[in-house]
Amino acid sequence: MYNQSVNRPSAFCIAVVASLAFSSASAAQAPAKSSANVAQPQPGFQRAIALAEAGHCKEALPLLKKSVRQVTDRDLKKRIGLLGLNCSMNHNAPYDSLDFLAVLTHEFPRDPDVLYASAHAFSDLSLRASQDLVREAPFSYQVHELNAEALEAQGKWPEAAAEYRKILDANPMQPGIHARLGRVLLSAPQPPPDVVAEAKKNFEDELEIDPNNATAEYVLGELAKTDGDFATAVRHYARATKVEPGFAEAYLGLGEALVAQQQFADAIPPLERYEKLAPDSPTGHFQLALAYNGVGRKEDSNREAALQRETAKNLEQLKRRVAEGLERQKPPR
Repeated sequence: MYNQSVNRPSAFCIAVVASLAFSSASAAQAPAKSSANVAQPQPGFQRAIALAEAGHCKEALPLLKKSVRQVTDRDLKKRIGLLGLNCSMNHNAPYDSLDFLAVLTHEFPRDPDVLYASAHAFSDLSLRASQDLVREAPFSYQVHELNAEALEAQGKWPEAAAEYRKILDANPMQPGIHARLGRVLLSAPQPPPDVVAEAKKNFEDELEIDPNNATAEYVLGELAKTDGDFATAVRHYARATKVEPGFAEAYLGLGEALVAQQQFADAIPPLERYEKLAPDSPTGHFQLALAYNGVGRKEDSNREAALQRETAKNLEQLKRRVAEGLERQKPPR
């Protein structure tokens, strides 16, 4: 009898055939899947780097901004940050550089590459802002102030003073300008007595406008100390320290003026404060030694005298190393 089941495929056979067919189809599709993987886009930071290094900064900047805050590898973060900084400054997007400067200066505060690039970026940003100011408000007092600052940097004291006087002619109550004019007048080498008197008057005028100007108080203290009026110097220095508690030189001036009046006990607190703010200052240690000695604290006085000698020696060594370094940088004759 003919067995029909011989020619009829079993369920097992059907399953095997289906499995083989699926395997064949998968194998046939494998190369296509692999090529699809190759064609997938690169990760964001890799694409950002590739675009930036190829000079496509307009497309790269948004990716660089995102990537510099996301990547955790420090070398990669620095590379992305510097690329972003370069793209921003050299492709007409200068203010985008602030995003990269914020990350770089925070993450790499002592890195020479970062410091060098940051110096150029901040300089360029300053120049651009100055140009914008001159273009947008050419007759403003801020333009005169900017010119005066530039002249100060060049040591052109009379020209700088003239710019400040133009501001005061238009607005004699403008805060900060009297103090700036006074500073310029005193910056000239060996200013004559009438110029010193004019500078003093400007600092006094500044305090009439802004009683919280610690610099004006300090300079008036210095002028009074130079004239031997230590009581007046003490008043100005003390006000400066109250207005600005971190004003180290004001504490030193106050201590020196009190020591000059032999008020040694009163001189110790401001001089100790100065020593904390400027521990490497030989002058501070010397004045504190005098104050301690004046109240009979011999051991403390000897300690400060030793620190004065040590810090003075260290300072001289530093000056010598700097001078030697500058000498080596000179081009050969």
